[in-house]
Amino acid sequence: MASQEIETLASALARLPGLGPRSARRAVLWLVKRRESALPALLEALATVGDTLVECDTCGNVDTTNPCGICADPRRDGKGLCVVEDVADLWALDRAKLFTGRYHVLGGKLSALDGIRPEDLNIASLLSRVEKGGVDEVVLAMNATLEGQTTAHYLAERLEGFPVRITQLAHGLPVGGELDYLDEGTLAQALRARRPLG
Repeated sequence: MASQEIETLASALARLPGLGPRSARRAVLWLVKRRESALPALLEALATVGDTLVECDTCGNVDTTNPCGICADPRRDGKGLCVVEDVADLWALDRAKLFTGRYHVLGGKLSALDGIRPEDLNIASLLSRVEKGGVDEVVLAMNATLEGQTTAHYLAERLEGFPVRITQLAHGLPVGGELDYLDEGTLAQALRARRPLG
């Protein structure tokens, strides 16, 4: 049985996404075994981030500078704007290094069940960014959920009056996916989005 302090640390780590109680205990044991080297570095990194973390006023990204590194990067193509539900989506897309434009974080998705309305999301600032001009394409990179698609549809309607091309991420068959393991919604979307070969 571990001490109360170790159990408290394990419980705190278990609340992090992707870590359950067993993974948290393993992380605590790893930290205990390397407390002279790993623990001080981790504590210093947590303190530094805790003191310097800010939300970008332009796009809603989380960074240590405002505007964030993406918004401040002059190599970014300001004509493309990719709208995502949250910061994790932005980071995932940017890690792929396939989109060279800028981003806009909504801070969630429309959900009648959860009581999340358009005014609860970062939609007004998105419309303001597009209205200022310079944006040629808005990519709606919503998750392939009912709420995500509802949000994308709502945004497309709100952006209709602007002289921008509105696109959406493709949905359908994953690379390496086998048809008999896919759900009907994924198969239906793949069939609807089919395109000619060659």
